[in-house]
Amino acid sequence: MMKQRVVTVTEFKAKCLSLLNEIGEHGGTITITKRGKPLAKVSPARKPVWKSLEGIMAGKLDYDDATFNEERRKIWEPFLENAGIKD
Repeated sequence: MMKQRVVTVTEFKAKCLSLLNEIGEHGGTITITKRGKPLAKVSPARKPVWKSLEGIMAGKLDYDDATFNEERRKIWEPFLENAGIKD
């Protein structure tokens, strides 16, 4: 694992892609200096935390069962009749 590394702005400019790849693979931080003074720090981006979609809408949707079932019946009734299926 790469810890902390200090490079000059000139070195960073010349090796930018390889330094970024190194950070991406091994972690750590690069401090970029200009004339011996810290100018910037480069560190790996945080990976997003993926949450399961299961239950994502739980408690966020409120509906009346009777109205919902009636509307669902109205939508599906023509298809069921056409297919010869009766309630």
